[in-house]
Amino acid sequence: MTDFSIQYGDHVSRARRDGRPVVALESTIVSHGLPRPDNLRVAREIEQTVRDNGAVPATIGMIGGRLVVGLDDAQIEHLAGADGVAKLSVRDLALAAATGADGATTVAATSAVAAAAGIGVFATGGLGGVHREANITYDESADLTALSHTPIVVVCAGVKSILDVGATLERLETLGVAVAGYGTHRFPGFFVTDGGFDVDWRLDSPEQVAAAIAARDGQGVSSAALVLGNPLPDDEQLDPQLHDRTLADGLTLLAREGITGKAVTPFLLAHFHESTEGRSLAVNVRIILRNAALAARIAAAAAPAPASLGFSIPA
Repeated sequence: MTDFSIQYGDHVSRARRDGRPVVALESTIVSHGLPRPDNLRVAREIEQTVRDNGAVPATIGMIGGRLVVGLDDAQIEHLAGADGVAKLSVRDLALAAATGADGATTVAATSAVAAAAGIGVFATGGLGGVHREANITYDESADLTALSHTPIVVVCAGVKSILDVGATLERLETLGVAVAGYGTHRFPGFFVTDGGFDVDWRLDSPEQVAAAIAARDGQGVSSAALVLGNPLPDDEQLDPQLHDRTLADGLTLLAREGITGKAVTPFLLAHFHESTEGRSLAVNVRIILRNAALAARIAAAAAPAPASLGFSIPA
């Protein structure tokens, strides 16, 4: 293969032509974030939720070395069922393409590819961040540095609660990444509504989010992302006491088994799923569907808008 340029699904190409709002979606939730067979069902529900809220879904991933913005259903099904799908951050994209790999994109890679394709809104579950005991391990997600130079809105339920949330917020501040709560001044805690930390800024409508990003683009000062924390309602969160017990047990298992790096997050998410008898999975699904709906409304509110908020159409 000699053409390594970004490929577009037919539905995304039509959106480019028609100037319709588009929402980027990651593929790691399909290949690594959710157990089979729930992963395929949920991937389809996420895309439909984006459509139901006025935008076009663009799930990003790699098939046989081809980087695709807007995987079709057969390609999503392939990534959901195949073994050995690589977990791709930004640094992995060229190497995976050169070796003809199948790959699922992380928050960092999805954000970077989406921005390169002219998509300005991205829905995910929870961000990566600074791992616990990072002062010893130096373990920090590439999501953070990628967002420091990627002009995109990331709609999320905060940072994955298995990480060091406070340290992650400090790093985002240092890196110049804007953080706001959607309808709240409290940063959400992924499985739980309140992550335990305040945020300085609150945005209350899709139109206000779109205005904030238009202001960033108009000023031309920052090219960093806006992280928009969209909390679950109290009655939809995982029971906080159950969450804390499960996390403590999971961290003990991590230390005992010597699990580090990329393996930490999928291990702990699987531990939550097993230990909570599927309740954490149900919460995770609610998170991503709510974020997909909000991201679609933001993308729709931003149209017509500057190129970074919709789809740029190459000549």
